[in-house]
Amino acid sequence: MRLHLITVGEPRLAYACAGWDEYTGRLKHHHRLTVTHIAGSTPQKESQAILKAAGHAPVVALDPRGRQFSSPELSRFIGAQGLAGTGELAFAVGGPDGHTDELRAAALTLWSLGALTLPHDLAMVVLAEALYRAGTISRGEPYHR
Repeated sequence: MRLHLITVGEPRLAYACAGWDEYTGRLKHHHRLTVTHIAGSTPQKESQAILKAAGHAPVVALDPRGRQFSSPELSRFIGAQGLAGTGELAFAVGGPDGHTDELRAAALTLWSLGALTLPHDLAMVVLAEALYRAGTISRGEPYHR
């Protein structure tokens, strides 16, 4: 399965840069990975850029209105998409104002990382770690324990 991580901006704080690099590096062992960082602008322009970057890949938009996945559920979700013939999933982290209604309507699903509001940098690290953890679960590796 190809995973495409699309973010508005990129990690800026030292801890986030280190975490992003660590987990995207690990994630490459489980999936073919593409990363696209788009420039921050207006929510309309950001959402249009996300949809353009995703191309034909179904979009999983990180959004507080979305469903929450446990790690095993996320692993099963990604696996089910692969079994259904989805070759690529695009995971989208919006800007500070979030995604537009247009992007949310176009998304395959909305995924909430939880009820807490996370700093943008931290949300990107949590995304990368969660996807890596899901990959280890699907491969039966011990990281998840």
